[in-house]
Amino acid sequence: MSRYTGPKVRLMRREGADLGLKSAAKTSALKRLSIPPGMHGAKGKRKMSSYGIQLREKQKVRAIYGMSERQFARFFSLASKTKGTTGDLFLQLLERRLDNVIYRLGLATTRAAARQMVAHGHIKVNDERVNIPSFLVSSDMIMTLSDKASSSIVFKSAIDAVPETDVPAWLSRKAMVGKVVSLPVRADVSNDINESLIVEYYSR
Repeated sequence: MSRYTGPKVRLMRREGADLGLKSAAKTSALKRLSIPPGMHGAKGKRKMSSYGIQLREKQKVRAIYGMSERQFARFFSLASKTKGTTGDLFLQLLERRLDNVIYRLGLATTRAAARQMVAHGHIKVNDERVNIPSFLVSSDMIMTLSDKASSSIVFKSAIDAVPETDVPAWLSRKAMVGKVVSLPVRADVSNDINESLIVEYYSR
């Protein structure tokens, strides 16, 4: 399954949560998050089976990080083959994706915008241009913007919208320069994610 490219509010309504897909979702749209999309709305909502609950959690997290089914499954497979708690390792890998790191640093207002920045060659890692959104960062890596991006009013406005103090503890940012201080741990990831359901889904 490819990456979802339809209306973002519709996707958030399907999952019943603000997935951070829009930088400034309208208040009216956020109020409708509890109502599933479709002509029947809340009336069409049925009690889900255990499998359905696991599937919805997987789809929700996949949507949050903006990944295709193949990419998502590949990351889970990598986590499951690594020594440690699979769920925690899986979330760590998702957080270490370069597009997510750029978003977490506040260098982009959404993960989709961050992914586009990376794909268009606007991001350097340790002074080397990297255009692969799924590139995994490691401790002490430094992220900077290309000369074109750093002089862009659009990028500057996006960066100014996120204070340096809002950057998670495993990262640091000064102006337009970001650094990986340490690898993320479970506490650095949203509590709205239930990774155990995803582990159960792939363990069927």
